[in-house]
Amino acid sequence: MKKPVLPASFYRRDTETVARELLGMRLCRRLEDGRVCAGTIVETEAYLGADDRACHTYGGRRTPRTETMYDAGGMAYVYLIYGMYYCLNAVTKNAGEPEAVLIRAVQADAQDEGLWREKYPRLKSQQWLSGPGRLCRALGIDKTHNGLALQSDVLWMAPGNHAESAEIVAVPRVGVDYAGEAAQWPLRFYLSGAPAVSRR
Repeated sequence: MKKPVLPASFYRRDTETVARELLGMRLCRRLEDGRVCAGTIVETEAYLGADDRACHTYGGRRTPRTETMYDAGGMAYVYLIYGMYYCLNAVTKNAGEPEAVLIRAVQADAQDEGLWREKYPRLKSQQWLSGPGRLCRALGIDKTHNGLALQSDVLWMAPGNHAESAEIVAVPRVGVDYAGEAAQWPLRFYLSGAPAVSRR
């Protein structure tokens, strides 16, 4: 049976719209042992390309690191921060329009609680996949997944529950104080009341 996935066309739209509509959708990862772990996306951030000082492609910057952002929407853009944490992004828009949505937090499925409790015994359940670095570490997402289509057999996003506008909170992004005016743009989105939302 073919697994349900969000089609590439879902991502090839306005980036802020995609960031909002990813809330409530499902992030799925097939682990090395074949087990599929999944959860509900509860927090995202939009990055708007050449005009956004917080974006890796601000001013049209194009490097080996950012090359994936220039692909057509629907690809995974994975990069390393602080030399130790990976971050997963969904590339948006069309080829040559380098924008993306950072996946900041996922609410783990109840059926996977045993796995995460064993792996992270000192963390509360809402912390297991909260924060972009933590969720990538937990799901084994790293640089090898950069450039992978988000309809692949090892990493994909699937339909979930559509979030109503009243459920979505929009606030400034995190950790982009260097970006001047762009640091205050309300491009971080999260589901009101979701326990896994990161707090910083």
